[in-house]
Amino acid sequence: MRAMRQVGSWGLALFLIFMFLQATIHPLPNPPEGSVKLFDPPGQNIVFATIAANTQIPLFEPTGRVAVAIAELLAALLLLLPMTRRTGAGLSFLILGGAVAAHLMPGVLGREVPTVLGSTTETDGGQLFALAIAMLAASMLLYVLHPRKR
Repeated sequence: MRAMRQVGSWGLALFLIFMFLQATIHPLPNPPEGSVKLFDPPGQNIVFATIAANTQIPLFEPTGRVAVAIAELLAALLLLLPMTRRTGAGLSFLILGGAVAAHLMPGVLGREVPTVLGSTTETDGGQLFALAIAMLAASMLLYVLHPRKR
């Protein structure tokens, strides 16, 4: 039983780590325009520029974007090490809880995010929202599943 928990823990942790790295530094070639938190020019990240425009709070872009990216990288680092994995799962739960909350508030982000900056007709069809929910569920499951110290 403990071995199954270890395998499940590693699988969930690697999924979360990959997704956080994909969103913050995008190690794969040819990232989509406006979707890499740390390397997008100020005002060009679609999600945070939309939040800043909808809330009229300019602090979200680029300051909020960089702060979230640093928190995601810290969570990925904590998830990588088995001794800090539960802490990383808790931090990722908080980050993703904020993401889901932003998606659920129509005046902040909404369930469908524009695919082009400033467009209201071209949206992702809720894919980013579904991914945030899947990652939130994975972080909750990882927190419960990861074996505790004896």
